[in-house]
Amino acid sequence: MRFRILKNSKRSRARLGILETPHGTIETPALVPVATQAVVKTLTSEQAAAVKCQVLIGNTFHLHLKPGEQAVKKSGGLHRFMHWPMPLMTDSGGFQVFSLGFGRDFGLGKMAPWHARPRVGLGSQPQHLAITDRGVRFRSPLDGQALFIGPQESMKIQEALGADIILAFDECPPPTATKDYVRQSLGRTHAWAEVCLREHRTKQSLLGIVQGGRYQDLRRGSAEFMAGRPFAGFGIGGEFGTNKSIMAKMVGAVNDLLPPEKPRHLLGIGHPEDIRHIIAAGVDTFDCIVPTHYARHGTAFTSRGRLDLTKPAWLNERKPLDLQCGCDVCHHYTRAYIAHLVRAKEITGLVLLTMHNLWYFNTLVEHYRTLIKQGKV
Repeated sequence: MRFRILKNSKRSRARLGILETPHGTIETPALVPVATQAVVKTLTSEQAAAVKCQVLIGNTFHLHLKPGEQAVKKSGGLHRFMHWPMPLMTDSGGFQVFSLGFGRDFGLGKMAPWHARPRVGLGSQPQHLAITDRGVRFRSPLDGQALFIGPQESMKIQEALGADIILAFDECPPPTATKDYVRQSLGRTHAWAEVCLREHRTKQSLLGIVQGGRYQDLRRGSAEFMAGRPFAGFGIGGEFGTNKSIMAKMVGAVNDLLPPEKPRHLLGIGHPEDIRHIIAAGVDTFDCIVPTHYARHGTAFTSRGRLDLTKPAWLNERKPLDLQCGCDVCHHYTRAYIAHLVRAKEITGLVLLTMHNLWYFNTLVEHYRTLIKQGKV
């Protein structure tokens, strides 16, 4: 992997770049749509490419469960398996430690409600898995089989899958964790990063993950630790507490400590209202389920806000989803028709919304690349 910076903004930390991989180049900043099980849900790979997707990220944990990394390897690797000739990333499986553990226990995502109180203290363990210094023991959500994933296992799985860019195994602490717990968790993440570097055997580009939760001193310490290791680039993971407004400042502070010549990837953040802020904070790529997840629940993102196509009022609308959108969906289909498909639970409705949302998000990021070029971000 080679990363070239084309322009550094004079107004913010934003930068334009080109990320070169064995399967093509990525213009940055860039959205990385999520292809959890080797597919952008409801779309073919050709459809994902048609809506301006430059790169996708698969989920190591889910692909390990099914079909298994060896099945993917025997099919020629993830690119051939899913018929995607462009760049691919895989995550480490670390986020699933959170989502199947404390996230499941407390019904939490990466951001906690404002009124949430720390409930995960030093030495705490989730109910349904065990986090140790070597890795994580848990039972398969598919058949209850006992499983273990640590940094060595994560590297072997990702190497068998064969994506261009892979991530070091880490622990994503819950947003309700105390500082003592996050410090303990960070120690594991740093130790696992060292193991991942030792176990890394392929030409795939390995990213180290900065953690530290909402605590700026821990974030800075993690950034300094990762910056001192020979990673090809860096991810910024975990949660930022209950206050989303501090996220961009925290990300910017982390990026100030990372080597500027290497790419930075933000994990799991990317609502439309977040994108300008994270790009201005110096993020080069970011993955997010928002465009596809919302589409499957009947929501379209537009230049005038979100449309809930499950509501019957849209059945009388003969306009496209967005008059300012250039996607094929808006060119050919009306709000009325898509609302009918969604309400009738026809899969095609979800396909059309997913295509539109990804076009909208990718065009929005494209717009910010233009603004950086023009010196406006």
